[in-house]
Order: sequence, then structure tokens, then C-alpha cells
Amino acid sequence: MSASARDTTEFFDQLTNQVLALRVLAYRHLRPLTSEQLNRRPGYDNWSAAQCLEHLNLVGGYFLPTLKARLRLAHTKGSAAGQRVRSGWLGRYVTRSASQRNGLGDSLLRLPKQYAPTGTRLTGTVVEAFNRQLDELLRLLLLARQVDAGAVRVPNPLYPWLRLRLTDVLEALVAHAQRYVKQAEQIVQATANR
Repeated sequence: MSASARDTTEFFDQLTNQVLALRVLAYRHLRPLTSEQLNRRPGYDNWSAAQCLEHLNLVGGYFLPTLKARLRLAHTKGSAAGQRVRSGWLGRYVTRSASQRNGLGDSLLRLPKQYAPTGTRLTGTVVEAFNRQLDELLRLLLLARQVDAGAVRVPNPLYPWLRLRLTDVLEALVAHAQRYVKQAEQIVQATANR
């Protein structure tokens, strides 16, 4: 099996399991934290754990409604799932780099700077909002199983002419979330004794 064609069930099961793991991690490790703990920053130029989650919430605020609309359109057009899902070479590259700092995937998935977290004193509701977005992503993964997800195209907020496959966007979103949740955990651990 090539890297561009994978079993549909295995593909979505893997993404679903990764999102469920993020949900459990956020519930166990981030939800119990106080606002003070969430807002501690390791340095002046560094984000706090709350800012990492707020960034994910802002990214999700663009992509989740867009994905929902694209899935609804695919259902309306009668799209049906195949045995395999496809991804493109650019999408695979974006997914790989979305899990790394300062990769091309970051610049292709990044929203304009006005969508970066603005507050330095965010409340614990940032964790609850993130958990709600993970729940919405799980619902979208269920819907995506029912269509030809490799044929659905999703526009990029910075470059609307760049339309990645739904499979690539879903993988990149999950990789991006994993990266920032891990960063949030590291920040909490690094600032725990302050």
C-alpha cells in the first residue's frame, strides 16, 4: 500500500484514537489546573499553556466549521466512502511539518496574526472550549467516514486558492493539536515550582 492510499477504516480509526487520547490527556492533566497554573509562562517571549490551547481553539474556530460545511456539501452531492482514502504529496508534507516547529505546514495552516492568542490571563474555560472542539472533531471524523474524504477539498485561510484534501487537513489538525498539547504540558511541568 502506498503512502497516498490507505485503508479508510484504519485511517479514521487512527485519527479517532489520537483525538480520544488528546481528550483524555486534556481532561486528566489540563482541566484540573487553576487559571494561575495555566497562565504561567516559562519566559517573557514564551506562551503559557492557556495560550497554546487558545491558539488551538482559534485554529479550530476556522477549520471545524469549514470542515463541517465541506462534509455537508459532499453528503448533499452523494459522495460515498471508498475502501481507501487518498492524500496528496503536499498534504503529507504539511502533516509532517505541522507536528514540527517552524515547518511549511505551520505557515500553510497558520491563521493571520490577529487570530493568535491575545490574552495573557486566560481563564480555565480555554480548556473546556478545547475539549468541546475535540468533541466536534470526533463528530466530523464520523461524518468523514461516510464520504470520499480524499476528494473533498478544504481551502486554506491564508491562501484560498490552496485546497488540500480533507484527509490531509484532518491529519494536519490532529498533528498540530498533539504538538501544542504536548507543548502546554511541558510548560506546565516547567513552571510547576514557581
